Amino acid sequence: MTEKWKSLAAEKRQRLAGAIPREWTSASIPPPEQLDVTGFPKQSGSLSSRELEITDVADVDLLLRKLATAEWSAVEVTTAFCKRAAAAHQATNCLSEVFFEKALARAEDLDGYLRTRGEVVGPLHGLPISLKDMFNVKGVETTVGYASWVGNYAQEDAVIVAALYEAGAIPYVKTNVPQSAMFVETHNLLVGRTVNPCNRSLTSGGSSGGEGALIALKGSVLGVGTDLGGSIRIPAVYNGIYGLKPSYHRLPFHGCIGPLEGQDCVRAAVGPMSSSLGGLTTFMKAILNTQPWLKDPSVVPMSWNENLYALDGHGGGRRLCFAIVWDDGMVKPHPPVRRALRMAKDAITTAGHKVIDWQPLHHHDYNKLSSAIWLAGSRRDLLSLAKHDEPLLSNMGLEEDTSPGFFTGGRAKDATAYELWQLQSKMSKLRKEYLDHWQETASQTGTGRPVDAIICPASASVATPHGKNVYTSYTSVWNALDYAAAVFPVTKVDAAVDTKPAPHAFHSSIDKTYYEMYDPEAINGMPVGLQLVGRSLEEEAVLAMTQIVVDALRKGVHARL
Repeated sequence: MTEKWKSLAAEKRQRLAGAIPREWTSASIPPPEQLDVTGFPKQSGSLSSRELEITDVADVDLLLRKLATAEWSAVEVTTAFCKRAAAAHQATNCLSEVFFEKALARAEDLDGYLRTRGEVVGPLHGLPISLKDMFNVKGVETTVGYASWVGNYAQEDAVIVAALYEAGAIPYVKTNVPQSAMFVETHNLLVGRTVNPCNRSLTSGGSSGGEGALIALKGSVLGVGTDLGGSIRIPAVYNGIYGLKPSYHRLPFHGCIGPLEGQDCVRAAVGPMSSSLGGLTTFMKAILNTQPWLKDPSVVPMSWNENLYALDGHGGGRRLCFAIVWDDGMVKPHPPVRRALRMAKDAITTAGHKVIDWQPLHHHDYNKLSSAIWLAGSRRDLLSLAKHDEPLLSNMGLEEDTSPGFFTGGRAKDATAYELWQLQSKMSKLRKEYLDHWQETASQTGTGRPVDAIICPASASVATPHGKNVYTSYTSVWNALDYAAAVFPVTKVDAAVDTKPAPHAFHSSIDKTYYEMYDPEAINGMPVGLQLVGRSLEEEAVLAMTQIVVDALRKGVHARL
């Protein structure tokens, strides 16, 4: 007799395929041996030239202006992105849920509102927005990568989804996540694996990997993800897009379904992913304008702070001091990542700012402690989530392994409350040490202030082969500290430049593993991105300083042309 979870998965996949109109599907889906599928949406034949023009706009604010002036209707913009999302899914398997009819009905209502009243509903009027499959949308399934969760229809919208509707946005798809959303790659037993559109033999990252692939293929310009240890930032840099991990009390989490609920020390943060940096800023302004602290008690009552965005506490942005993490002491970044760091330093100094080296303080300890806090209850939590005998995947490799994994195996234990308190107390002390460490940089900056922001890798590598993305400390340390962080694209791998260096004195066994994994030919042309880290609840300043760095990099590129 077939296990129930298998029949649920088969039924779900059939429904997902059937929800995409047949005329939006292509008879010429790229064969498996075609690795780069970034051109497929245009080649699929399902989008008109007008729809391609609409979806080729990467600038969120430009799209919103065209919608607000009725140059483009919400219906035609939504139709275009629904079609392109369908094409992206055929190439990368990035979707887990589509509700095109619901979205188009919403678009018609918004067009009618604009036509009759002469004004927009809100700052995101008519903009299609994608959602990671952890956010409840009323009447739509939330599965979090579990086949056994099929049939779990949401009874109400998540707070952030309600905020999106209030701002005038149009949710239209949910994107794929790894089973349990506890991996930094994306594969499950429900809809399968999401691959990187630039090279399908490589991962799209995770756990917001469906979002990363969809936005990279322009099936969305703005999406919502979550980040517990890098789950927004890693997919963003692997797919060459922008992402923001706010501090976890800044945006509403209520109605976001996932593992480790109740664990309150190192929590997941909700944040945006976008094809443009401006999209992240527009999203934050729009959501905070809805006063989400009145709907979710975990959100701090902190409106968008224009003074912070103007960098009032950072010299007005005129002469900043950035610190660079070249190496965290555990895994040396691969050559293209190190080149991106050098590019950033050169661009920033040319723009008149100062750069110093950042000395990582106990980064390995923060990540070990975060893991210990999660492991305190992860085994019982994850085992309770899978139903109908659905096996739990232990990794994201090509060969499915259901042996006990990191969060359910021997290292996981059912800690007592007292044992957990000791871990949390240690984290509190380490956070104070890091705050002091940051403050002490005032003696090095020359500005009279401590370092304004830290620039560092978001991953030791670019997108890895499936199952090989095992080191996340370049992102998870900032989750442990609850610092705000944005990621941005810098360059692409150039195999002729980013050659494999001679072996170095390895920091650790995983450092050796990453060195041996590096193959510049296999990743040639892949996106390379970096991360900018600011203080807790300094999202506005992080976005503003990221814009300064991005502008400096662009100016540097133009100067070389």
